[in-house]
Amino acid sequence: MKNNDKKKPAPELNRTVKQKAKRRKQKRKKLGLIILGVVAAAGILSFIFRKELMMFGFDHVVAPTVEGTLKNSYEPLSDDGKENTETPASLKGDSPFSLLLLGTDQRKNENGLSDSIIYTVVRPEDNKVLFVSIPRDSYTKIIGAEDVKGARRETKINAAHSYGGAQMSVDTVENLLDAPIQYYATINFHGLVDVVDALDGVELPITKLIENKNPAHEKLRIEPNKPIYSGKEALMYVRYREDSDFKRTERQRIFLKAVMDRMKNIKNIANIKDIMGIAGENFKTNMKADFMLDLAKQVIFEGGTPEITSHMLQGSDKRTDQWYYILDDEDVQNTHELIELWLDPDTAVSELVTEAGDNALPNQ
Repeated sequence: MKNNDKKKPAPELNRTVKQKAKRRKQKRKKLGLIILGVVAAAGILSFIFRKELMMFGFDHVVAPTVEGTLKNSYEPLSDDGKENTETPASLKGDSPFSLLLLGTDQRKNENGLSDSIIYTVVRPEDNKVLFVSIPRDSYTKIIGAEDVKGARRETKINAAHSYGGAQMSVDTVENLLDAPIQYYATINFHGLVDVVDALDGVELPITKLIENKNPAHEKLRIEPNKPIYSGKEALMYVRYREDSDFKRTERQRIFLKAVMDRMKNIKNIANIKDIMGIAGENFKTNMKADFMLDLAKQVIFEGGTPEITSHMLQGSDKRTDQWYYILDDEDVQNTHELIELWLDPDTAVSELVTEAGDNALPNQ
């Protein structure tokens, strides 16, 4: 008779198998703890060195991909001694510089009127910015108008851009304020909508309904107290003008600060390539790519959103052949002196007070 009983493993072999299984289990547990520790350490290090990691990503990922787009936006002023052939590679320790910000309604190949005109002084070392808003209807001499057929030599300042683009705007503002302009930056309002939407909107301090009631004006309505406003709403916010030019220019300054704040969002830093691509043809400047990248890096990672001091040129409305804003000569002179103070690298921070009138609005 055959014995069908299976042989039982020897006790020693059984113990060996169990011991090996136990050791494998202990190794897996140990490995799991190591992996968990590494992940936890990485998370802690990422939090501690978040700024450094983001700066590394900006320098090695964002900057190289954005640089091409910024180079395409480069458009120097005409060769009359105003072009900046050399731009500082770094902002650290640099002297203050001036920048003319122009918001236009340009369509196709037209120059378009400049709806927004802001003379800006940037003090990188102090992380401070001065905004001097010039009402679009300001009556002034247009420099270079004599060379343009049909152009008026004295009219609203926003016509300078329609006559001769950024160059004529720069020349006209320099003459008005008797102050130098090193750089300009033009943004087409029609590209503003997509840029703001790419930022997932912006926060705006709208506490009352904003609505055009004049039937001759474009239809416009913005609801108050929303946490985030879309690109379309932001465009309406900066263009609304049924209250006053003072309020309108104040909204433009508030909007610029809101965009700078929004750009510091981690998601938006990662998407800066797409954002710059959207800006594309809607943005022109004579600032070099490396200069703008250094400026963006300083705003985002180093000094934070700059402290902004604002002022709007004072004047009064007057009707002749059309409505004009007649600038107050004394205020223009005071503004000139204020700009000189801000442009002087030897001016102490404590001296950067607003001396151009009661309408100066710090931190707006």
